Amino acid sequence: MKADDPLLKILACPIDKGPLTLLPDEEALYNPRLRRRYPILDGIPQLLPSSGEQVSDAEHERVVGEVEKRRRATDTPSAAGPGLGPRAGS
Repeated sequence: MKADDPLLKILACPIDKGPLTLLPDEEALYNPRLRRRYPILDGIPQLLPSSGEQVSDAEHERVVGEVEKRRRATDTPSAAGPGLGPRAGS
């Protein structure tokens, strides 16, 4: 599964029904709210509640840090630049 896979937009945690984050290096989907990781086997997300595993506090911090680092690397500034967009009320 790749980060741009449209399936990622509709997949949800089977427990809290919230969005999941792809962990491409681990072939897994992650729910940071519940600290649960769901494996992806042969390209198929295993989204049964029993297939998820609880992660430790240290593992959660590591995963969240990697996700944040990847997000910052892919974010691009606005083409207009800061302060050059439409003005409020115009």
